[in-house]
Amino acid sequence: MSVSEIFEIPKFYYFESGNDFSGSKDDFSYKIKNGEKLKCLTWHGKLCSMKADIEHEAEFDLSQEGFDSMIKWLEERYKDK
Repeated sequence: MSVSEIFEIPKFYYFESGNDFSGSKDDFSYKIKNGEKLKCLTWHGKLCSMKADIEHEAEFDLSQEGFDSMIKWLEERYKDK
């Protein structure tokens, strides 16, 4: 079972191990960047995050609770499209 009802995103352990992740659904794209915090970017279109016009950006604690909050935030951005 995925951690998201909408997106195929790995479990928190993947990010706790220092990995970044990107994906898309329809024309909604997102990237989760790992650092001291989890940083989530969203945009519309098929361009990569470096070339796209980022529409939303938020940071979350690098913890299971922060990760869960990020998933909810990401799903809300998708539903607002």
